[in-house]
Amino acid sequence: MKERVAGEHIIRRVIAKLLIPFIQLYALYVIAHGELGPGGGFQGGVILGASIILYAIVFGVDEGRKRISQKFSDILTSTGVLVYAGIGLLCVLAGGAYLEYTALPLGSHQLASGLGIYGIEIGVGITVAAVMITIFFETARRDDD
Repeated sequence: MKERVAGEHIIRRVIAKLLIPFIQLYALYVIAHGELGPGGGFQGGVILGASIILYAIVFGVDEGRKRISQKFSDILTSTGVLVYAGIGLLCVLAGGAYLEYTALPLGSHQLASGLGIYGIEIGVGITVAAVMITIFFETARRDDD
């Protein structure tokens, strides 16, 4: 068996620490500008989840779980779904159909539509990122058993 040398993974760790904030910033950009161009909640959520998974791969699954616990990822998953469903319910309560953003009482129809879509993208992004993180940690845990 190969003996591990102290500091063996220093390059990977330094590069990951430098790149992860930029990856997460790019994920937020993709989520925020999804209704204007390519991208959106799903794609941004995948990128955001991948940044956390990268951290767990480089620093270890246990260290990754210290950064984002199972309880917190479960809360994020539920929060994203509640944001999505809540916006749809607000549209219904405002007299429109489910996810008919123009029915939201936010001033002009354009503003209501833009903010409604933006909220949906955020909810989807949160959910997708949290589900990816959960799937990764559950799979990693099974491999350890």
